Amino acid sequence: MPTAPTPPSPPAKTPAKTPPIAVIAVERALDRELDYRIPAALADKVALGVQVRVPLNKSATNGFIVGFRETSQFMDKLRDIESLVVDKPLIKPALLTLALWMADYYVAPLSLVLKSVLPAPVRKKGERFKEIFVVRRVPDPPKEKLTKKQAATLEHVPEEGEIPLQSLLDLAKTSRTVVNRLEDKGQVSIGRKRVERDPHANDILLASLPPTLMPEQATALAQVIAAVDTNEPQTILLHGVTGAGKTEVYLQAIRHCLDQGKTAIVLVPEISLTPQTVERFRARFGDEVAVLHSALSSGERHDQWHRIHAGKSPIAVGPRSALFAPLENLGLIVVDEEHDTSYKQSETPHYNGRDVAVMRGQMENCTVLLGTATPAIETFQNCLDGKYQIATLTKRVDDRTMPCVRLIDMRIEAEKAGKPHVFSRDLLDAMHARLDRQEQIILFLNRKGYATQLICPSCGFVLECAHCSVALTYYQRTDVLRCNMCGEPASKPPCCPECRMPDFRYAGLGTEKVESYLQDWFKHATIQRVDSESMRTKDSYKRVMHQFRSGQIDMLVGTQMIAKGLDFPNVTLVGVIFADSTLHMPDFRAAERTFQLLTQVAGRAGRGDIAGEVLVQTYTPGHPAVLAAEALDFQRFFDQEIEFRRAHAYPPFAKLSIVTARGKVEHKVAEQMQKFLLAVQGCHPHPKLEIHGPMPAGIVKIKDHYRYQIMFRAPTTKMITRPIRQALQSFRFPSTIRYTIDVDAVSMM
Repeated sequence: MPTAPTPPSPPAKTPAKTPPIAVIAVERALDRELDYRIPAALADKVALGVQVRVPLNKSATNGFIVGFRETSQFMDKLRDIESLVVDKPLIKPALLTLALWMADYYVAPLSLVLKSVLPAPVRKKGERFKEIFVVRRVPDPPKEKLTKKQAATLEHVPEEGEIPLQSLLDLAKTSRTVVNRLEDKGQVSIGRKRVERDPHANDILLASLPPTLMPEQATALAQVIAAVDTNEPQTILLHGVTGAGKTEVYLQAIRHCLDQGKTAIVLVPEISLTPQTVERFRARFGDEVAVLHSALSSGERHDQWHRIHAGKSPIAVGPRSALFAPLENLGLIVVDEEHDTSYKQSETPHYNGRDVAVMRGQMENCTVLLGTATPAIETFQNCLDGKYQIATLTKRVDDRTMPCVRLIDMRIEAEKAGKPHVFSRDLLDAMHARLDRQEQIILFLNRKGYATQLICPSCGFVLECAHCSVALTYYQRTDVLRCNMCGEPASKPPCCPECRMPDFRYAGLGTEKVESYLQDWFKHATIQRVDSESMRTKDSYKRVMHQFRSGQIDMLVGTQMIAKGLDFPNVTLVGVIFADSTLHMPDFRAAERTFQLLTQVAGRAGRGDIAGEVLVQTYTPGHPAVLAAEALDFQRFFDQEIEFRRAHAYPPFAKLSIVTARGKVEHKVAEQMQKFLLAVQGCHPHPKLEIHGPMPAGIVKIKDHYRYQIMFRAPTTKMITRPIRQALQSFRFPSTIRYTIDVDAVSMM
């Protein structure tokens, strides 16, 4: 995790006398920037961060000015900038500096980094806003004779102000022709008006006032405020148990920032958590909050971004991409659930939103507040090393008790029943008791679908996707087999392709099957499944959460979408159906993720006046991560895990990066990765750099592309990226093979 900036040094501002050559990152997949001459007509208009139109080969494309030069080695071949797309800089200087650092640190083309920094609707639409027609009365209109329909229509036009044309037509039940005739007679004027698309226009919010803080909250808030007031870059880990009121600390710290004339960014790990976070922040700060995430329409994203860019909204809330909100005078960046792997982008540039937030804080002299009940191992080690401060919340709000967590050994349950069961007797009894008392329940299983495999009981053959090396998942509601990697459906074969036996059997467990069982056993309960299959529409998650909060739903069953961030006082029971689903993955972080997931989902219980209970069904009750989660004891887990990491030189005691190549012909991918390895070795890498591979990826084939990886491990990131960057200057993968560089990889898959 980077803790001190080492960015390239572009000019802080456009020079007074613009040099004749602009360095431009074009919006194409190029690994370098290009030089263009600045025509005399544009010399006074160009600036850093301005979007321009430039010729490229036989066509033209857009790009951004990222620097200037007095001369170029290609002087005789330079072409002119054609025009400005937008005459004002879209990328602020601080964000351009951050983008340059990201391109360097993550070994990524600057053009792709800028696509992450600037939302597509802004890049593509420029300054286009939605416009509507509005109708206004004309002062002192001429005395014209009006028809009955015209007079009736005019009555709906306010004496002062305006009315949208469409609203007037609807109210008066008239036509545009009638309004046009009123304009011809000098009674009204019809004009255009720019309007912002507001994603929260229909929300009903009740304003909230800051509550009195618990002593630990007040101490943590004072620590954050003191850091903000230094106007120096500082990073603080707010380590608080689930339900300790971390969000209230965020809210009051942001209030202090606003009072000081500063701005703030709040990051949440997933889009599914954004609606409830936005509700809480808008209830406190109203229209000062803008939201940025990909679930908004293109127009809504465009307008929300421009609200921030124009200084109308000093608070930006959203997942990873909200980090690049064009705010100035930043006082605070909050990274909620900082441990969550959703902050890591899965495509180039493979940046980690948490780490880049720390870097933006360093560059803009603002405080970064990392909040979680289950810190990443690297984050907590940074606190122990003195790189970060730490504020701790050990108690829940209003001194509510932590939930009682019990492990249920499913091996014993299977032995008693003679076969494995989905639900233990203890969990079934607990669900009946809670429903009888009209309390609510959350059941967690981190697998979607009805069955996770179609298996032949005779020979053990498992039906895999034709395009990916993973088993097909069966979805009962749509009666289809589908790959969870590429999404392709498949039909059930009439018999086993291996032994020709006809009796294929569905095996494994997913949320859809759990939902089906629950509907059979609890016929009078209202049950809702929450996973990526059931939450497909824009507002479905938000709607379900409102229904659950209001008591219309008795039980939620879902994946990790319900494992974090939810705060429902009437939830008194949480059941974990299969706690081992993430435990035995071929990844050194498997134990950490299991502990985090179990602790987070356990934290959904008992957040009201009634004590909560958590029942964890597991086949490995003796695993250290499971035992630490049972005790809700992060320190216990950390003390065990850090020794494992130290002994095997895994992060935080080393930096880890993975280069992955993919192509349609497996042996060619393997051959090219071997050649790339030789190129890296030819760059005389540091003796402490360990290189493992090439080897097949954990999932070797995805979407008909075979994947091979090389893993790099070293004490510093530069020891890894320097030889990779040098090797790519001389070695080129063929066009049939794509590669990605994942610096600070969080997954071995």
